[in-house]
Amino acid sequence: MDLFIIIMKTFFIYFIVAVIFRIMGKREVGQLGTFDLVVFILIAELVAMALEDKNAFFFNLIPVVILVVLQILISRISLKNTKFRRFIDGKPVVIIKKGIINFKNMVEQRYTLDDLLLQLREKDVRSIDEVDYAILEINGKLSVFKKDDLKDKRIYPLPIILDGEVQFDNLYSINKTKKWLLNVLLEKNISAEDVFYAFSKGNELYIIKKSEIKK
Repeated sequence: MDLFIIIMKTFFIYFIVAVIFRIMGKREVGQLGTFDLVVFILIAELVAMALEDKNAFFFNLIPVVILVVLQILISRISLKNTKFRRFIDGKPVVIIKKGIINFKNMVEQRYTLDDLLLQLREKDVRSIDEVDYAILEINGKLSVFKKDDLKDKRIYPLPIILDGEVQFDNLYSINKTKKWLLNVLLEKNISAEDVFYAFSKGNELYIIKKSEIKK
């Protein structure tokens, strides 16, 4: 009888966890933010406790439901509020700019030189001299743009405005000023708050408005 109960509990939890992960989205494990990872670990621990406890199986699943609801609420708030999203997930950080390592950003992110060299090797980069830009993403992965990309004329425009927020580091990295950006926005009769995504290519600013996304 006990074996039958264990089997039924296992099937039930398998179904519940599958539904939970489906509700929480289709992000890969390597793409999880810090909060998502914490939630997943806690769910695993709580599910294990539910399996072990014979007398309070469903009671032990209540915290799992609370965590799922909390994660969904935070995800919805993050979609609508850029500052909150930055607080929860952080933001991409430039580690190498025009071949020069930004040690200040590395210290702030507690990102060591060994970490950098390891991830560069994973990108088949043998030397820092080969790198034009390297950006530490919010999931801990390193995006690398090689100097050879420039020779091949492969352009990788950095975002200038993301969800209404100006990315000043990226703006200055392409040798543009705040005044230039304001003038361009004024010519297009739009404010930065109304922009969903904008990037610069040459002297042209390409813009996707929030109103266009809603449609």
